[in-house]
Amino acid sequence: MGGTRETARIEPMDGTPDKTRYWVQAMCAFQMLSVDLLAVTALLAGVALWDLGPAEGVIVTGLIALFALWGGVWLIQCLWLKRPDAGLLRLPHWIVWFACAGVLALGL
Repeated sequence: MGGTRETARIEPMDGTPDKTRYWVQAMCAFQMLSVDLLAVTALLAGVALWDLGPAEGVIVTGLIALFALWGGVWLIQCLWLKRPDAGLLRLPHWIVWFACAGVLALGL
């Protein structure tokens, strides 16, 4: 949570729409820009390159849940921060996470 605390401290006070949007994006994305994406990439590569048997379905189902959770958390954080200049349509990253979950679900 140190990174989130640090990011919260640099909230723009001048109300500039672009700065506010970038700040909300940083608040929402901090947790995802870490080992999570590396782990997801490794798991997807493993599923794509090797026959993992029954574990494959478990891994894909877990990744679907993870992507859906990321999308939900992004939505909740954007709504919780209540910044009109950084609304859901100006920061549509949540759509990507739900799309990833959907594509993986189609492949099951």
